[in-house]
Amino acid sequence: MKNLLGGKGANLAEMASIGLPVPPGFTLTTEVCTHFYQNDCNYPKELTQQVEEALALVQTRTGRVFGDSTNPLLVSIRSGARASMPGMMDTVLNLGLNDQTVEALAKKSGDRRFAFDSYRRFVQMYSDVVLGIEINHFEKHLERAKEKRGVKQDCELLPEDLEKLVKSYKAVVQLELGEEFPEDPNAQLWGAIGAVFNSWMNQRAKTYRQLHDIPEWWGTAVNVQAMVFGNMGNDCATGVAFTRDPSTGTNEFYGEFLVNAQREDVVAGIRTPQELTIKARKSHGSELPSLEEVMPSIFKELLSVRSQLEAHYKDMQDIEFTIQQGKLYMLQTRNGKRTAPAALQIAVDMAKEGLISKSQALMSLKPDLIDQLLHPTLDPKAKKEVIAKGLPASPGAAGGKVVFSADEAVRRSKDGDKVILVRIETSPDDIHGLHAAEGVLTTRGGMTSHAAVVARGMGRPCVAGAGGITVDYTAAKLTVGSVTVSEGQILTIDGSTGEVMVGEVPTVPPQLSGSFGIIMEWADEARDMKVRANAETPADARQAKEFGAEGIGLVRTEHMFFEGQRIVAMRQMILATDENDRRQALEKLLVMQREDITELFKIMDGMPVTVRLLDPPLHEFIPHTEAEMASVAKAAGVPLDRVRRRAAELQEANPMLGHRGCRLAITYPEICEMQARAIFEAAAEVGRTSKKLPVAEVMVPLVATTEELKLLKGVIEKTADAVKKEQGITFTYKVGTMIELPRAALQAGKLAEMAEFFSFGTNDLTQTTYGLSRDDAGSFLPEYKAKGIVEQDPFVSLDPDGVGELITMAVQRGRSTRPDMKMGICGEHGGDPASIEICERIGLDYVSCSPFRVPVARLAAAQSALKTQGEKAKQSSTKATKPRVQNFGPW
Repeated sequence: MKNLLGGKGANLAEMASIGLPVPPGFTLTTEVCTHFYQNDCNYPKELTQQVEEALALVQTRTGRVFGDSTNPLLVSIRSGARASMPGMMDTVLNLGLNDQTVEALAKKSGDRRFAFDSYRRFVQMYSDVVLGIEINHFEKHLERAKEKRGVKQDCELLPEDLEKLVKSYKAVVQLELGEEFPEDPNAQLWGAIGAVFNSWMNQRAKTYRQLHDIPEWWGTAVNVQAMVFGNMGNDCATGVAFTRDPSTGTNEFYGEFLVNAQREDVVAGIRTPQELTIKARKSHGSELPSLEEVMPSIFKELLSVRSQLEAHYKDMQDIEFTIQQGKLYMLQTRNGKRTAPAALQIAVDMAKEGLISKSQALMSLKPDLIDQLLHPTLDPKAKKEVIAKGLPASPGAAGGKVVFSADEAVRRSKDGDKVILVRIETSPDDIHGLHAAEGVLTTRGGMTSHAAVVARGMGRPCVAGAGGITVDYTAAKLTVGSVTVSEGQILTIDGSTGEVMVGEVPTVPPQLSGSFGIIMEWADEARDMKVRANAETPADARQAKEFGAEGIGLVRTEHMFFEGQRIVAMRQMILATDENDRRQALEKLLVMQREDITELFKIMDGMPVTVRLLDPPLHEFIPHTEAEMASVAKAAGVPLDRVRRRAAELQEANPMLGHRGCRLAITYPEICEMQARAIFEAAAEVGRTSKKLPVAEVMVPLVATTEELKLLKGVIEKTADAVKKEQGITFTYKVGTMIELPRAALQAGKLAEMAEFFSFGTNDLTQTTYGLSRDDAGSFLPEYKAKGIVEQDPFVSLDPDGVGELITMAVQRGRSTRPDMKMGICGEHGGDPASIEICERIGLDYVSCSPFRVPVARLAAAQSALKTQGEKAKQSSTKATKPRVQNFGPW
C-alpha cells in the first residue's frame, strides 16, 4: 500500500505486522495530500473524526493520553512519500508538550533535565517548521546558554538552563510573530500536519523531485506516531543503520548511534557519532565505545532485526531505531540508498545467498546506476598533496574549483566550471548545489549525514566530517594549519579514502570487473534485444566493444570530415563549381573514409557496422565570419569571393528540414558513390585478411519517399558491383534506411520492398513529429514539465503515444512486407531505460547508443525482457481508498 500510505507509513505497518517493536501510530494517506492541494489547502470533511478515532487507539495502546497533565502522550509528525526523499520534507518531534505536560513528563520520567530538553527541542522545531521562524534565532540563545555554563555539548546543560532556554525560545516567537507559542496540543497537531503537507511543495522538495523524476501528483502521507525517547538518560540511545555497507556492498552491519540523544543529533553531525560494531570502531580508529560494547543485549536484538528485515524485504535496508530505557524500538525501514558498486555487489551477493533470484537481482538495479561505475578514480602514480582527511562517505574522485554555497555551485557550473561544494554541514536546502557540484566536502557529520546519503544517491564523491578543516563563509576560504584555500582555487577529494588534496590530481578510468561482470553476464542471458553503439572513431568503437556492444548501429560519416586535412578536402568539394572538381575533392575524402571504415570493420570483427551516408546540411562545414572565410579560401586555394558566394547559397531558413540527408546524395550522387565505394573497398580489404567477414550495412538518411530510396539504392548497388569486379572478391552488404520522418513511418510497408533494414532515428523523428526543434525546445520544455503538459522531455525519453505509435506502425507495416526484417533505433533514446522498455514492447531487434551507455542499455534491455515475460512492474495508482487514516502498531 506504498502508493496510498507512502513508503514510511507502509513500512511501519509492515514491520508491525511481522512482529517488530514499532511504536503505535497512524498514517494520513497521500489521498489527503492530493485533496489538500486540489481544495485550497482544506482537508476532507471526515478527516477530523478519523484522526480523533486513530489517536484514541494510540492512547489505548500506550496507556497515555494526548494533552493529559498527568500522563501525557507525545507524538512525532513525519512525512512519507511513496519514493524516499531523505531530508526534503519536514518533521516535528515531541509534539504535545506545553507548560503543564512538560511537568507531567518530568514527574513521570523522574528526569527534569530530559523533560525540558525535549520541550526546548519541540519549541525550536515547531517554530521553524510550522511557524516559519528561522532556526538561527534559537541557536544563538542555545550557544549563549552553553557559553554561560562553560560547556560545549547540549547534553551538558543543566535542567535550569533548559527551562530558561524554553522561556527564551517562546520570547523569540512572541517577538517574531506578535503572538504566543501555541499551548493547545490539538492546535499543535493540526499545525504540524498542515506544515508537513505544505512541505511537499517547498523548494528543496521540488528540486529533489525534478532531479529524481518523482511526479508532483503523488503527494506525501503524514505519519503520526507515539514518541519514544533516546534522550532520557544513559540507558537510551538513537541510531541510523544499514543492513549492509552502502558504500561497498559488503555484508557487514553499518551505522552510527548516540547515547542520550534524538535522531536529529545523529544526522546533523553536532556530536561525534559512535560505531555499531567493534570491528567498525577499530577500522575507523575511534576511541568511543561501540553499541556492541555499550549495550550488548540490544546489539544482539538489533542483529536479529537486521536479518529479519533483509529476509522479508529481499533488499538492503536503511533503518532508524531508538533505545528507551533499555528497550529497542524500530522507527523506520526503507530500501537503503547505495553507491553503484555497492548496488551491484549487494544484488550479486543476495542472489548467491539465495535471498533473491538472478532475475530479482537484475530487477533490483536501476540501469542509470551503471553510469556511476564509469566515473574516474585518482591515478595511483600521481603526486598529491593531502591536507586533510575525513570519512570516505561516497566513493569516486573529483576535482574542481572550491565554492562555499549551493547557489555559487550552480552559478559556476552553468558557466562551465567544475566545482567542489565545501560546507560545514549540508542541509536539504543545499540540494541544488549538491547536484551541480562534482563532489562534496563537509567538516561535520558522519557516514550517515545528509551530505553522505544524498551524495551516494546522486553518485557524487563525498568526504564528510573532515574536522581538521576550518571553513570561513564570510571570507570564502578554508584553512588547514598553515594552508589556505580560497573560493575559486582547485581542490580534489577522494570519496573512497576520505583524502582532501590541494590542486588537481590526475584521474584514471575505472576497472570494470567482479560483480559488474557477473551482472552483465546475467543481463545478457535474460535480454532479447541486441545492444549496439553509435561510434565513428576507432577509440569509440574499441570502448563500445569493451563494454559489450554487439556491433555499431550508427556511424555518422560526417564526423570523419571535421579534422585537419579532412575539413580542407570537404570544403574543396563543397566549393567546387562542377562535378569534375567535386570528384577530385571526393577522391581525397575517399582515401580517408576508407581507412576509417576499414578500422571499424577490423575492430568489430564480424559484427554488423551500420554506416549512415552524409546527413547534415553542407553549410555546417563552411564558417561565416569574414576572417574564417578568408582562411578557408586560402586553404582551399580558391578566391575569397567564391567562399562568400557559396556560403550565401547554402544559407537556409530551416536547415534541419532543408537540403540534407538523402537530398544531398540525390543532388550530388557522386557523394553517395564515394561513400559507398569507401564502405565496399573497406569490406573487401578486411574480407581478404579476417577470419570473420565484415557485415556492412549502408543506411540512407532522411528518406521520405520510395523514389528517393530507389534512386540511391541503385547508386549503391552499382558501386558495389564495380568494387567486386575491381577487387576480384565478393562481400555481402545490406541497404536500409533511417525512419526519421512521419511520412517514412506511414510508408514503411512500401519502403520495405527496397530497404533490407530499418533504423529509427528518434532524434529527428521526435523533432518532426512534435514540430519541435531539439536545439531550441530547452527554453520552454521545463515549463511544459512544470505545468504537467509533458511528463518527460521527449528528446530524453521516447514519447510512447506519438513517436512510439509511429515506430509501432512502421514496424508492423515493414514486417508485413519483409517478415524477417531487422529493425532498431540509433537515436539518443537508445541509451534511455524507459525508451528501451518501449522498444522491447514494440518488438525491435536492437538499440544503439553512445559507447558509455552500452552497459546501461544491456541491463535495461534485460529488465524490459523480464517484464514482458510476466514479472510484475510496480504499479502507480491514485485510486481513492478509504479510510483516509491507516493505523499501525503492535497488533
